[in-house]
Amino acid sequence: MAAHASLTVLIATPDRVLFEGEAQSVLLPGERGVLEVLPYHKALLTRLLAGRIVVDEKTMMIRRGVAKCARNQVTVIVEESAA
Repeated sequence: MAAHASLTVLIATPDRVLFEGEAQSVLLPGERGVLEVLPYHKALLTRLLAGRIVVDEKTMMIRRGVAKCARNQVTVIVEESAA
């Protein structure tokens, strides 16, 4: 039986780590709408707008940020929303 692929995810602000771990999907508020990153997603570098990031079932509100996706790794640097 083949193992299920997952993403290694790091979401951080300049001050602290908001999430670090494995996930099956990440939803990001991109400039052209919501972007879903799944295992084996094509390499990507994008700006993020105000909205929410959803990692599996965990939700985080952000004001803006940047995301890099490559080799089943998602790295996101954000400015946290006050709300």
